[in-house]
Order: sequence, then C-alpha cells, then structure tokens
Amino acid sequence: MVRKYRFEAGAPTRSEDPSSPISLFINPDDDEKRYLIQELKLDEHTLHSALDPDELARLEFEPEHTAIIIKSPMPHSADKPFLFRVASLGLYIFKDKLVIVTADDHFSFEGLKTRRFPSLHSVALQLLFRSIYGFLEHLKIINMISEELQTKINVSMQNRYLLDLFSLQKSLVYYFNFINSNDLVIHRLRNYVARIGFDENEQEILDDIRIENGQCLKQAEIYSNILAGLMDARASIVGNNLNQLMKTLTIITLGIMVPTFVVSAFSMNVPFPFQHHPRAFFYIMAMAVASASVVFAVWRLKKL
Repeated sequence: MVRKYRFEAGAPTRSEDPSSPISLFINPDDDEKRYLIQELKLDEHTLHSALDPDELARLEFEPEHTAIIIKSPMPHSADKPFLFRVASLGLYIFKDKLVIVTADDHFSFEGLKTRRFPSLHSVALQLLFRSIYGFLEHLKIINMISEELQTKINVSMQNRYLLDLFSLQKSLVYYFNFINSNDLVIHRLRNYVARIGFDENEQEILDDIRIENGQCLKQAEIYSNILAGLMDARASIVGNNLNQLMKTLTIITLGIMVPTFVVSAFSMNVPFPFQHHPRAFFYIMAMAVASASVVFAVWRLKKL
C-alpha cells in the first residue's frame, strides 16, 4: 500500500498527486518492492530491514539518498497489557522526496510537530522525535503495570503474577536495546549533519532529540535494573508467603489433632475411668476443648 503526502499549512497532508514529495509504503507488495529497489535504487537489505521488527536502527549513505532505519513502539493494547511490540521505520531521504517504508499498519502523520517552513529533513527528524515520545509513554505504562504486579505478588502466591512480571521485564530489555540503537543513529546523524544537509534549525532539533533520547535510554535502563533486581526478591516473597501459610496450617492441624486424640482415647473398646458417669461425655468434650485451647494459647504466646 502506498500513500502520497504533500505539505499543507506546514503539515504533511494526504494527496492524490503522484508527484507529492512524501511517499509512504505500508507493507509493500512484490511490485512495490521491485519499484523501490529498481527505480529508486533502495538497497534490498536496507529495505528488508525497514520491514523487520527485529532489526536494529542504523544509518547508511547511498549515492542518491540517505537511509535511516529507526525503531518505533507500536500502539499498546489493553487486551494484552504485558505485550509491548516495536516496529521498524525506514526513512529514505532524497534531494526532492522522502520515502517512508514500514510494516506497521498503525502508522500515520497525525500529531506530527512541524515548523512554519517544513522540509523533508524536518519531517524525518520529527518522526524520530515521535518514536522517542512513544517509548517514554510506554515506559510510564510499564512502570505502572510493574508496581501493580508487585503489589499483587506481595499478597499472593500465584505464579502467574511472577510470569507476568517476567514478560514485562523481557519487553523492557527489548525496549532498552532498541532505544540504544536509536541513540547510536542519533549520534551518527549529529556527526554527519553537513553531509546529510541539515540546516541550523534542524541541527537544533537534532540536539533536542539527542537529549530526549538520552533521558529515555537512562529511564529504560533504570526500570530494567529495578525489575531485574526485584525478580529474585519477589520470588523469595512468594516462598516466604508459602512458608507462613504452611506454618499456619501446621498449627491448625496440631490444634485439631490434640482434641481428636483425647476423644479417640476415650472411645477405645476397653474400660476407662468414669465410663459409667452420667456426665462423662461432657467431661471428655471439655478436655478436648481445653487441649485445643492450650495449643492455640501456646501459638499466640510464642508468636509463631
């Protein structure tokens, strides 16, 4: 699927004009891939990297264009709260056009920040900035979900909360890796501003992007280290909760076994004291209750 965009009121706007400067390819088919490779001279490996969610971000220079592969988070679904996915985004900057290739069906220019006099370079930079903002938003969601899971783990022995926390930690590790790859691309962009053709305003935007992504990377590292450090602690808490429960059950079992022993001793088919007493039943039950009370009293005094 290919969509065309042109600048209108400083923002990319959908257009039917085939000569529009911005082309967006979403899940390109074989014919569109052939056009990108043969007509626009896109490197085949770089093109496949833009469609592969597992590829790392990178910057490459071709004779007629600059290829930038960046990582961007996909929309988070409430139906799968522990699943955080990342998509690749290929930005191919020519002198007179910008080609964007992605496999993300949710991609759009909605909410894209633009300047009064936008350029193709500024659109590419704003897409990079938006991906950073998306990562920051998802990190906040991950933090909230992890705190909720930790609260549940403190009062529950169910393994599924630990498994959910492990899935969250796995997503966070992937996020940290992809944010770090974006950071490497940003630093390379800053080193090649003259070769790419960034003007002074675009260099300022790139500097802001570098700062924001550095903060995002640091935040992801902190969250990842915290989760990694707490996994063992949470597993120990679950084990401790199980030990406390087993201790309580043991005390209850002892409290039941002692009066049971008293009652069973007087129910044997042999002569026993005051077996013909008219109130023997009440005496035996009183002894059973008293023995149970002694067990629970010792339990409370010893604070077991």
